[in-house]
Amino acid sequence: MWSSVVNALLYFPTRSLDGTPASVGLRHADLDIPTSDGLRLHGWWIPSPRRPVAAHVLFFHGNGGNISHRLVHARALADAGLDVLLFDYRGYGRSTGAADEAGTYRDARAARAALLAQPGIDAAAILYLGESLGGAVATELALAEPPAGLILQSAFTSVREMARLHYPVVPSALVPDAYPTLERIARVRCPVLILHGDRDDIVPVGHGRALFAAAAGNKRLEVVRGAGHNDFVTAAGTAYGETIAAWAREVIGLPRP
Repeated sequence: MWSSVVNALLYFPTRSLDGTPASVGLRHADLDIPTSDGLRLHGWWIPSPRRPVAAHVLFFHGNGGNISHRLVHARALADAGLDVLLFDYRGYGRSTGAADEAGTYRDARAARAALLAQPGIDAAAILYLGESLGGAVATELALAEPPAGLILQSAFTSVREMARLHYPVVPSALVPDAYPTLERIARVRCPVLILHGDRDDIVPVGHGRALFAAAAGNKRLEVVRGAGHNDFVTAAGTAYGETIAAWAREVIGLPRP
């Protein structure tokens, strides 16, 4: 019962789609992605119009909406020379089932397999980009299936810490230690790029700084002035995609275009 209450407070899926990549001028393919436990996920494969590409991005969205609400992200990334695979977790958009923590981890593995199945994919040029809750999902996958690089956008340290901030009347002992990204990121062994807005009032920038401090090895923190949580991409402007593409070329070892 308690897990169902936590899930109700954690996941805010939207079923209806408010557009497609074609709505923002992007070529795409619809994907039907099977999971290991028999569900079907909906995704979009969006190849960048720029060739050669800097990398292939597996995008993990946050806990609200669905992939149609990340078209501005996809447009910025594709324009910067990055292929993108957007997918919806179980219970979001056209994906079957209902979301829970273990389920999102299964979904991540299924989406990675779908990305690897696309034509022209270089497994050594895959990046995971996790937005908010998606940062936690991407970090867990990075431990199991290391990418060329991990990008955390507006990510939190753990659900317990978020509960302390947004539900202070709930005793921390009653909140499960779900999505413990702060503990996990110390064990990630790929380059890490952390992006955060200094006006984020949902996941304060202190979470991004704490994740940066805990990350080992090759790491970078970019704090975007004037950016909040839900307007991060629009606040960052063209620098959003360009920063990620430049970092991708650096960690993968590609020459500048």
